[in-house]
Amino acid sequence: MSTVRNPVGPQPPSVYWRRRLLVLLGLVAVVVIIVLIIVRPGAENTGRETPAPSNSASSTPAAGEEGDPCNPAVIQLEPVTDAATYASGVQPQISMSITNTGSVACTLDVGTAEQAYFIVSGSDPIWNSRDCQQNATSLEMELEPNEPLTTTPFAWDRTRSATDTCAAARPEVIAGGATYRLSVTLGDIESTEDTPFILN
Repeated sequence: MSTVRNPVGPQPPSVYWRRRLLVLLGLVAVVVIIVLIIVRPGAENTGRETPAPSNSASSTPAAGEEGDPCNPAVIQLEPVTDAATYASGVQPQISMSITNTGSVACTLDVGTAEQAYFIVSGSDPIWNSRDCQQNATSLEMELEPNEPLTTTPFAWDRTRSATDTCAAARPEVIAGGATYRLSVTLGDIESTEDTPFILN
């Protein structure tokens, strides 16, 4: 009869069976460890290959569908004057440039009801187009990407505005080389920079 099934030796058979069981368990443990060493690094690498969303991607304005209302984040406003310096008595012609910096066309109300113009001298507010505005209108337009739209220019009469002086004669502001700055808004969208000009 086989000595594998019936161990021969000075010890009782149960002792040999326990020893064989321990050896078998040891072999199984070695195999498991080898498998883990081979498999786990691959699983970890797979996890590393999945990039986390970057802050720059989340801060990019959504493009939207063509013809949708414009995302304010893609609208760029620029205050516009028809000259940098004005001779005595010459009234500046002011307007704004509106640019859709997105990748698709979008619609925006660019009417006079949404436009506002502000002129300051240093920190002193001089003139606000809303103070005495009349007959303001809405004008919905489709803005193509990166094609600036310039509003119709109008004259600033070189006076300081106030809601209680709309019907009164107002003296001209200081000139003689004084510097003024124009900024604009369109609804809740503001120009990021202003445009300086000089009155003589």
